[in-house]
Amino acid sequence: MTESSRTAIFLTGAAGYIGGAVLARLLNHPKAKAFDITVLVRNADKAKILESNFGVEAVLGTHQEYDKIHDLAMQSQVVFQLAESDDVSFAKALLSGMKDRHAKVVDVQILIHTSGTGLLKDDARGEYATSTIYSDVNVEQMKAIPDTAFHRNVDLLVMDADTQGYARSHIILPSTVYGIASNALVDAGVSNPYSMQVPQLVRASLDRKWAGVVGKGKAFWPDVHIDDVADLYIVLFDSIVNNPDQTGHGWEGFYFGENGEHTWYQLSRAVGEALVSLGITTEAEPTTFTVEELVKYWGSEYWGWYNGTNSRCRADRGRAIGWKPRYKSEDLFKSVLPEVKANLNK
Repeated sequence: MTESSRTAIFLTGAAGYIGGAVLARLLNHPKAKAFDITVLVRNADKAKILESNFGVEAVLGTHQEYDKIHDLAMQSQVVFQLAESDDVSFAKALLSGMKDRHAKVVDVQILIHTSGTGLLKDDARGEYATSTIYSDVNVEQMKAIPDTAFHRNVDLLVMDADTQGYARSHIILPSTVYGIASNALVDAGVSNPYSMQVPQLVRASLDRKWAGVVGKGKAFWPDVHIDDVADLYIVLFDSIVNNPDQTGHGWEGFYFGENGEHTWYQLSRAVGEALVSLGITTEAEPTTFTVEELVKYWGSEYWGWYNGTNSRCRADRGRAIGWKPRYKSEDLFKSVLPEVKANLNK
């Protein structure tokens, strides 16, 4: 890509939480007029808004239309994959399009894939804090993660694309992403403004009218504000374009999204304090979810216990290329009350 050339970008997840925040930043990028952005969306009304209000080419389709995904990836120089972390068939369709483009055009596409720090999770069930902390600049540590780890099946496909040489692969791994997103796409009704982990805990606690926690809540997770993690995607993209030789890819291309960490107890306590402040309960101290509650609120024991896992990491690689996150873990706790109020109004 030269300074005067146009850049064809394919972005998945435009209607989502992180995807919408990243797309909003691309639309406000200093070089946005040189971007030809294509997105894949399911909703026809949202597609019309994207095209008429934002100048984005919106293709109607699902993630199961593999031929369409292949072709959209093949037509692009840059792929932002912000929708699927675990769908192998979807990933293979995307990567096959990129591989076919490389065979035909002989360029190397940029791929920024979204995984997650769930990759690092254990089975603590809230009973202990691990001392193991991952750094994204420790390549051997990243390579040693078991193939059976959460998200790993797709991550390895993305790594293989880089090894084969038809893509420059980069993986961003958001952690507990928090904050109600605020951008033009949210205002237009296109993108989802809400995260998953915090709202799920809030909804469960509201239903039982008392804050809940998995086990003793001793396990740690990293956290990052939605604005900070969306900025990381743009900082990485700019670094790839402007300083490719100094921007790690492949096994040197993992980028954690974190700017602090919290215990599950601290997060549940913040929920309890919010419930007390709103007169919903009388005590902020969380009580342990029963197994039956885990199934009720998260659909299965597995996904319930997930909220008591350890996942500890440091975003050293992103900071090395200029990422400067602003929000701290205290801001995570402050974000809980607005989430509770938002769920009360639904």
